Amino acid sequence: MRAQLQKGVRILVPGISDYELRREMLRTGSTKSIIKLDALKNAIGFVPITTAVMNQAAEFWAHARKVGKPTASNAALDGDMILSAHAWVMNSQGHAIVVATTNLKHLGIFCDARVWTNIN
Repeated sequence: MRAQLQKGVRILVPGISDYELRREMLRTGSTKSIIKLDALKNAIGFVPITTAVMNQAAEFWAHARKVGKPTASNAALDGDMILSAHAWVMNSQGHAIVVATTNLKHLGIFCDARVWTNIN
């Protein structure tokens, strides 16, 4: 991440990622980790979950099921679709978004997702 920032790449924490990390930190009582997460968001930036993101996530969720490639159970919130929708919405606003992940199988369906160690 530091190398990317030094190159001038803008890195943002998506709201769904904050949610998924924060809920586990709260469950385990990891106050120091929550402080670090908040500091990271303040240092590099944050993208909130919007209605546009959730509407797009719902479209992705439905499409994945229609083509027989669900990314989570039908009862699951499906954070992968919300993260993909974050990227899609930002791309539609003219930003070149790459999702840094280890989960190419699900995220690569609807957005440009790359293994974070391979982004250069």
